[in-house]
Amino acid sequence: MVVKVVEQINDDELIETTWKMYEETFRGINALAVQRHLMFRNEFDEVMRDGRVQKYLSLDDEGNLVGLSTYTNDLDAMPLISPAYFERRWPELYAQRKIWYCGFVAVAPTGRANSSFGDLVEAMYLFAAAQGGIIGLDFCSYNDEQRKMGRVVRLMLQRLSGNCDAEMMDAQQFWIYQFPQAA
Repeated sequence: MVVKVVEQINDDELIETTWKMYEETFRGINALAVQRHLMFRNEFDEVMRDGRVQKYLSLDDEGNLVGLSTYTNDLDAMPLISPAYFERRWPELYAQRKIWYCGFVAVAPTGRANSSFGDLVEAMYLFAAAQGGIIGLDFCSYNDEQRKMGRVVRLMLQRLSGNCDAEMMDAQQFWIYQFPQAA
């Protein structure tokens, strides 16, 4: 198992392979979360070709893709987050470009069995830690409540670092107001 980091993916065949893994991983969550968790194909292709966003490719012993994640310290490259929030909250780290954001981690079903998720998390952690950086990412309520992703990642990072403080940066609630008498 090896993790390879690339700045851009321009090979159409590799983009197709990464798209299939990504789409398979996140398709189901769209019915479980209010906010869309699956990029449109054109958005995905743009991210794969965007040199500001590192792509971490987890490859098995035969060189097959079994995991993929995106990672950047150019927060303007990440759709749906507010760089101004990070700049206000951690001004020095923001100015030094030491805030890293993980856009997603997608792992093939075979990859789950062979530690791809952990390998990707470790590779991203080591990169940020070597620069004295911090890491941000997000989970929908389903992934945090049912899959315990916040806890899982925190425990992984504590094991890797020996000392990891985790804090929820923000939360967003989605409300609906119904009028049964009007129906």
